[in-house]
Amino acid sequence: MILAKEIVERVQRLPEPLQAEVLDFVEFLLTKTSGESGKEEDRRWMGFSLRSAFRGMDDEPELYADKDLKERFQ
Repeated sequence: MILAKEIVERVQRLPEPLQAEVLDFVEFLLTKTSGESGKEEDRRWMGFSLRSAFRGMDDEPELYADKDLKERFQ
């Protein structure tokens, strides 16, 4: 249990976005060790990868507006 306490203390020192990455990784490790099927593990890993790739994109400014479109599709 000493190791778990040390992990918690170190994770608490990280900024919240990195804490979220640690949580995603822990969930991946739990999935990997739970004996789930390979397809389910792949699906979870893909979800982890996508969440990591898109993390923080909501904070980025929008580069284009509707008026920048040359054609509109309906």
